[in-house]
Amino acid sequence: MLDYVRFGKGKKHLVMLPGLSTARVKHAALTLPLMYHKLGKSHTVWVFDKADHIPDGYTVRDMARDVANAMDELGIAKADVFGCSQGGMIAQYLAIDNPEKVNKLVLAETASRNNDTIVNVVENWINQVEKDDYKAFAADMTYKMYSAKYVSRYKLMIPLMANLLRPKDKTRFINMAKACLTCNAYDELDKIECPVFVIGGKEDKVVSPQASYEIAQKLGCEIYMYDGLGHAAHEEAPDFNKRVMEFLNR
Repeated sequence: MLDYVRFGKGKKHLVMLPGLSTARVKHAALTLPLMYHKLGKSHTVWVFDKADHIPDGYTVRDMARDVANAMDELGIAKADVFGCSQGGMIAQYLAIDNPEKVNKLVLAETASRNNDTIVNVVENWINQVEKDDYKAFAADMTYKMYSAKYVSRYKLMIPLMANLLRPKDKTRFINMAKACLTCNAYDELDKIECPVFVIGGKEDKVVSPQASYEIAQKLGCEIYMYDGLGHAAHEEAPDFNKRVMEFLNR
């Protein structure tokens, strides 16, 4: 069973799949309901972590299989699914391999296949963690993910983030990062049967904005891209959750 945080009292289920992180979902059990309280009004929200043990060679498709199994164990027959970054990669495979489980799909700041931007960013993060260079890791993540305005406001805090971003299980994080490079769902996107909403930032330096545009073009689905924001648009845009909720409740 995957670790998860559950909140909300809505009649519909919402499965949320977060991106690559050094933190565990259970440690955000108090903050997640605050960040996504609006979604909890219409849905019972389930935020799933990745498996405790991530072996070398594990793929995002394997992670999608873990989510499908967890849904079965918890009695979630069908749910709206929100996937962000690596979580969006997982969500695509969940909808491709288990279309009966997904009612609506939100793909945020994610990609359906590798590109030079993704490979360079992820390989750099892996290299920094392997060398225990968490100061460089914290700085690179901040500059790659957030807008220039955000970085300018919080740049003095970046050195303090180094210890916070140090993973307790370095091997697990590295193998999760490697899994990002296994996503190759683009040619199978036509197997997704549910309505899809793609949302991201036009300044995304982690997966590139083009990654969002090509998913939406392939699926012919709705897309919204924020001006001036990047890979952390879900944290920076004040109307992000509203847009997601409007799509899910439409």
